[in-house]
Amino acid sequence: MVLKGPFVAAGLVAALILGFGIARATAPQASSAATSDPTTIPSHSHGGAVTGDLGGFSLSAGGFTLAPAEPPIFQAGVGRTFAFKILAQDGKPVTKFVPNHDKLLHFVAVRHDLSGFQHLHPEMAADGTWSIPLTLPSPGIWRLYTDFVTLDPTGQQVPLTLAIDATVAGAYTPAPLPPAAREADADSFKVTYEGTPQANATQPLSFRVFAGGAPVTDLERYLAAYGHLVVVRDGDLGYLHVHPEDQLSGGAVKFWLSAPSRGRYRLYFEFQKSGAVHRAEFTVDVK
Repeated sequence: MVLKGPFVAAGLVAALILGFGIARATAPQASSAATSDPTTIPSHSHGGAVTGDLGGFSLSAGGFTLAPAEPPIFQAGVGRTFAFKILAQDGKPVTKFVPNHDKLLHFVAVRHDLSGFQHLHPEMAADGTWSIPLTLPSPGIWRLYTDFVTLDPTGQQVPLTLAIDATVAGAYTPAPLPPAAREADADSFKVTYEGTPQANATQPLSFRVFAGGAPVTDLERYLAAYGHLVVVRDGDLGYLHVHPEDQLSGGAVKFWLSAPSRGRYRLYFEFQKSGAVHRAEFTVDVK
């Protein structure tokens, strides 16, 4: 059954208001600097992720809080500027961020059915206000992730992913998640992946790009890496942002991934060729 009209809008707004008041206590812990061991590399660094290092459950974690300038309520397909601050424990805006792959903050939006993925990069004003032009194209609840590295009071680096839900009122029909497959389209390219993610075990995952049936081995660096991989768990939208090994491996972009649990995940792999960024999406069932 598809609900329409003011009943959907009222329900979505109510869910948003509730989301402002409830923060889940399952946010990632601060990680130390990366090492060459892929099993100890945090999600913001090259090579992989610590088991269980999912974030994006809460708008507050580690003493830091995501504070939007206005409630994130959108009209489908209508762009607006989304502005927010990251507040420290004392309530003051954070203005010191550590560059993380050429950017001080990565911003990701995805609808709760894991469709509509966007990876954007806001700009920060001197007072700590971040802003980004944002269009959410379809009705539903969207998760907005802010992915960054800042400093705690002792000067230690703190990688965090804080998130909040945005509402787009209207008739909402969840899109079914595509079945698991090892090949996906990315504009005019085909992308495949090798490797089998396993729960609580770090495994290599290699992505290969093809054009006209021939392998593309001259990918360009985008945000200081040959590829980026965002992983979102179906059900609770737990988030992981992984960067690959620094060099291509036989023409492939190689990551080290440790899935924190069994379940279904959506993988969003980004790469650059001829100055344009492309994205391939995969559904993976982790056993």
